[in-house]
Amino acid sequence: MANDPHSPPADPILLAEIGAAHGIRGEVRVKSHTGDPEAFQDYGALFDEKGRRFVVKTARPVKDDMLVVAFEGVKDRTEAEKLNRTKLYVDRSALPEPEEEDEFYHADLLGLPVETVAGEPVGTVVAIPNFGSDDLLEVSRPGAKSVYVPFTRTAVPTIDIAGRRVVIDPPAGLLDEDTPPEGAEADGS
Repeated sequence: MANDPHSPPADPILLAEIGAAHGIRGEVRVKSHTGDPEAFQDYGALFDEKGRRFVVKTARPVKDDMLVVAFEGVKDRTEAEKLNRTKLYVDRSALPEPEEEDEFYHADLLGLPVETVAGEPVGTVVAIPNFGSDDLLEVSRPGAKSVYVPFTRTAVPTIDIAGRRVVIDPPAGLLDEDTPPEGAEADGS
């Protein structure tokens, strides 16, 4: 059942983030998290964490995943500046189901347990960062530092959304325990 387009999302999915004000007429820079950067506005009203509703009036691309956007009701730079760092969400039900078997939304991976191809538990997916090259899976490991696994078919051969697991074939040395967990002191012996 679709969420009411006038109510905050029950199952929020992050689509975009508002950045700095742009000009004096209430426009802001917006970083889109959709495949096609301009598509973030195709899902209707967006909501922030407080439940405030945002409707896109105009949007134009600047570069890559960045747009300049005017929202209804934001009339000047002062109002626009107050929106800096606001995250914008839609309800998961507003998004289409992935078309291919090996397509999924990043949000569907967060929180999934991770194991090796040998079935050994590794940790949990906590983020899917991209530091400028390719996506990575950040895997939080109990009692050890988080690791970044290249998000490739070779390193991540199985993503089983229905079975709630991610299987990795980590590059050599990735899971070595030769360094203490973050915040832990090295053994002085």
